[in-house]
Amino acid sequence: MFTRRGLLGLSMVSGAGVLWCAVLIVTLTFGARPVITQVAVGLAAILTVPGFAVGILANRRGYRTQQPRRRWNLASWVPPHVPVWAAVAAALIFAGFWLSLVLAFSALNGSPTERGGTYVLVDHQRETVVARSVYERQVDHETQISLAVLGAFAIGGAFLCAARATDHDDH
Repeated sequence: MFTRRGLLGLSMVSGAGVLWCAVLIVTLTFGARPVITQVAVGLAAILTVPGFAVGILANRRGYRTQQPRRRWNLASWVPPHVPVWAAVAAALIFAGFWLSLVLAFSALNGSPTERGGTYVLVDHQRETVVARSVYERQVDHETQISLAVLGAFAIGGAFLCAARATDHDDH
């Protein structure tokens, strides 16, 4: 159903999603906002979602599995033909996105809202008026959370599509 060339193409698109998310997370961390939030997250989703969805479907159909046979064995999660270094690299990149997600969540002080020219953080029905810089930083944290989730999905899509595309066994 999925051609090797198509899977490799989607793997590369997901790889571009990984780079897009990583670069934007780093720039947000340093307080720069190179593109508006809607463009950043929208493009990340466009680059990520197709590869992840096709990667899941291709691996389930190709290997006829629903879940790993053994939970904590790497060979259960990664097809045998995939080099260990590739699986480890994907896991480390995934962990980097996960760390970014956790750090952004821990830095959130509420949901940023703008009301009548004032900037407010809403936390459990408690509103705090804040300066514009604090408001923008909170928006950056929310954007970083979205990009970290999409980046984690992107590395999964890139890995799964590439793993299935490079498997030369006839299943």
